[in-house]
Amino acid sequence: MALRVTVQEGVDPRRPTAGRRKRKEKKALYLAAVAVLLAGGTGAGLLVAGRGGTDSAPESGPKVRQIAVVRTDMSGGKEMQGMLGYDSPRTIRGAGEGRVTWLPNRGATVERGQQLYRVDERPAVIFYGSTPLYRRLDTPGTVGRDIRVVADNLRALGYDIGAQPAPGTVVRQQASAGAPAPVATGSGQEETTPPAGSSSAPDDGAGRATDASPEGAPSPGPSQSTVGEGDGVLTTSLMSAIERWQKTVGMDQTGILDLSDVVVTKSAVRVSDVLAQNGDEASGDLMTVTATTKSVTVPVESLDMGSITSGQRVTVVLPDRTTVPGRVAAISTVVQGEQGQSDGTGQTKTNVTVSLDDPRSAENIDSAPVQARFQGESKKGVLAVPVGALLALREGGYAVRLSGGRLVPVDTGMFAQGLVEISGQGVNEGMKVETTG
Repeated sequence: MALRVTVQEGVDPRRPTAGRRKRKEKKALYLAAVAVLLAGGTGAGLLVAGRGGTDSAPESGPKVRQIAVVRTDMSGGKEMQGMLGYDSPRTIRGAGEGRVTWLPNRGATVERGQQLYRVDERPAVIFYGSTPLYRRLDTPGTVGRDIRVVADNLRALGYDIGAQPAPGTVVRQQASAGAPAPVATGSGQEETTPPAGSSSAPDDGAGRATDASPEGAPSPGPSQSTVGEGDGVLTTSLMSAIERWQKTVGMDQTGILDLSDVVVTKSAVRVSDVLAQNGDEASGDLMTVTATTKSVTVPVESLDMGSITSGQRVTVVLPDRTTVPGRVAAISTVVQGEQGQSDGTGQTKTNVTVSLDDPRSAENIDSAPVQARFQGESKKGVLAVPVGALLALREGGYAVRLSGGRLVPVDTGMFAQGLVEISGQGVNEGMKVETTG
C-alpha cells in the first residue's frame, strides 16, 4: 500500500513551522514516504490536502531538487534469477524382475536404438515417443499407441515393418497368447499360422496377420479392434521386424516385446546421475536422465506472471556476464509455494522455462544460476520524470510541481527503472519540475 503524508494546503513542506513538538515523528514519516517513491514503480506521491489543523510539514525533509522533463525511450522489462540446466529431468525405474548387470556412466548420452541399462544381461533400449510400453506385445492384431511407437522406431532404425492398417480399419486379434510363426505364401506375402484350437486369421494381402474390414463394417466384437488415429497394429510383418531387431541388440529372437525391453523417451537422453549399481534389484530407481538440451528455469511470483507470455523475448546473462538471447518456451501450470513453506503462507510461484536461441553458447555449463531479463512493453520518445516528482492529489490523479510552486496535473503511463511516463496540458520537454532525492 502506498504511504501518504498529509501537509497543510498552501504550505511548502520544506519550510519549518510551529509544530516542533512532533518534529521527529513528522520527519521520520516524511522520509518513509520518499523511500516508497524512490523504491520505484508505484506512482505514489505526497498527498496535497487541506485539513484545517495546525500540524504542518517537518522542519527538514528529503532534499528537493529541480530536474527537467526529458524525452526518452522506456522499456518495462523485468530481471529475475533463474537456473540454467538440462531439460526434462526424470527418474528411470526398472521394469520387471532381475538383477542389474550393466549401467551407463554419469554424463553419457543415449540415443534411439542404444541400450540404457541391462538386466540379467538383457538390454533395455531407448525408443523415442510419448507413449510408454504398458503391456506385453505378443498377440497379433493388437492395436494401440504403444505399438505405433514400436513401429515408428523400427522404421526409423531401418527395419522393414510392412504396411500398417489405416485408421478406421477393423482388425481381429489372434486367440493365441504366444507368438505366431510367419510362413511364406504363394504371393510372397506373409500369413499367420494359428495355434491349434484357434480360428484362422488369413492374410489380407498387405502383409498383415489380421482380418481387416473397411470402415463401415459391423461393430467390432470382443476380439476385434478399430484402428484409431495414432494407433499401430501388431502385424506379422511388424513382429518379424521385431525379431530381426532383437538379434541385432542381443535379445532372444521371439518377436515378442516385454515392458522391460524398451524405455520410451521424447528424444536422446543424458545420464545425470546413476542411482543403482550392478547386482541391485532391477525394480528400483536406476538413474536420473535429462534431455540433451539446456534451458533456464525461472520461478516467477504470481504477481509478475501477468507480464510474461509464451514466446516473449528474454536475454539470459551467464555467470561470465555474457548474454544469450532466448524466449519463453513454456509456463508451468503447477503453482508451487516457496521452498520450506508448508503452511500455505509462502508466496506462490510458477516455473517459466526459457529456451536458448543458440544452445551451444552454454555447452560448457552443466548447471549454474543466471539472470533472465524479460523484455516488456517498450515506448519511444515519451516524456518522463523521476517517480519522486509525482504528487498524488486529494481529488485523485497526479501532478508535478514547477520550480515556481505551481502544480500541473499529469497523466501517468509506463513506470520503468525509477522513471514514469507523463503527459498532459502544459507538459513540455525541458520544463523544470521539483523531485525528491
